[in-house]
Amino acid sequence: MIRIGVVGCGAIGTEICKAVDTSIPGMKLYAIYDKHEDSVKQALASLVNSHPRVLDVPEMVLEVDLVVECASQKAVPEVVPTALKAKCDVLVASIGAFVDSELFDEVLSIAKENGCNIYLPSGAICGIDGLRSASIAGIDSVSITTEKAPKGLEGAPYILENDIDLDSITDKTLIFEGTAAEAVKAFPANVNVAATLSIAGIGFEKTQVRVIANPEITRNIHEITVKGDFGSFTNRIENVPSPINPKTSYLAPLSLIATLKKISNPLQLGT
Repeated sequence: MIRIGVVGCGAIGTEICKAVDTSIPGMKLYAIYDKHEDSVKQALASLVNSHPRVLDVPEMVLEVDLVVECASQKAVPEVVPTALKAKCDVLVASIGAFVDSELFDEVLSIAKENGCNIYLPSGAICGIDGLRSASIAGIDSVSITTEKAPKGLEGAPYILENDIDLDSITDKTLIFEGTAAEAVKAFPANVNVAATLSIAGIGFEKTQVRVIANPEITRNIHEITVKGDFGSFTNRIENVPSPINPKTSYLAPLSLIATLKKISNPLQLGT
């Protein structure tokens, strides 16, 4: 039985808790943590079969086998190294934190030293398997255009720093264009998918990102184009936003749940 600890009990973390509680054989929800007490209470109230302990991160990593980070990019530098040093595997939702190359190198080094695994889910996009396969031969370019309703971009650092009035946007509008390295800092709650693409492909500085605000849509749309020695592919994903948090696509927590099921399953499907 794999003992699971979940850090962050917001929209994604609560979905993970509920899934481990009811539908992932071979796993037990052993501990949870969130700095907001109300979030912990809501997560606990959603459970049917489990009675996890509420432990902070240093305590949790001594008791569990796998830590699921669902908190934020800011939490990753504390949560992930702490878990790996305690010889816990880690599933990371806030992949954008790894735009910090020193942090990324550090956690890889700790994982190798302690024989641990770091799992990075595909999140709210498709095509990571094809991108990883294409990288074996060589990739020339990777780009992603993310299109969301203005409400889904509220609170992003880029929006606040540039004093963008999202309420005034009445037509499809290009808000941002730049590298993934810039995008994951500008929109930490919106474009984690750009970080995933960067790690699987050609890096944060070479992956191109566009962010569009469109008041006429109700879904979070990602369109990805990859070109290389293998040829090219384009895919378009139209995600239903999380009913709890419109900044997050519903596919994001489903991706983490699928990763947990893959970990516990002897049959490994896909690249």
